[in-house]
Amino acid sequence: MSFNLGASGRPAAEMNVTPLIDVLLVLLIIFMIITPMDPHGLFTDVPQQKGKDLQPDALIVLQLKQEKNGVPSLSINQRALLWNQLAACLLDVYKSRADRVLFVKGDPDVEFDYVAQVIDTAHGVNIRRIGLIP
Repeated sequence: MSFNLGASGRPAAEMNVTPLIDVLLVLLIIFMIITPMDPHGLFTDVPQQKGKDLQPDALIVLQLKQEKNGVPSLSINQRALLWNQLAACLLDVYKSRADRVLFVKGDPDVEFDYVAQVIDTAHGVNIRRIGLIP
């Protein structure tokens, strides 16, 4: 057993920091190896602005408005449509469009089941990029 002697010749309490430095260096090496493996963050689609004005007719917004009978009404860019016409209308709208992006906007009172039905119908007509508008 050994004691560290202080300046006065009596035993002094000093902490041995060598194991702490060893652990610190090992952690530093681990983080240096792991960090370059995932250089990418999350991929998002940011709305692009052409010139100074956005073209409002370029966006397709499908809106669900809550009705008193419980089933929400549908409209695409402020044009009303029925639930059984949704797939045909989406096919008609997107047949000549290169960008197949749909934005879905629902009232806060609309149940998510109806939003899920809209998304499922959109996927059924090959619309893969769907944005939700709060």
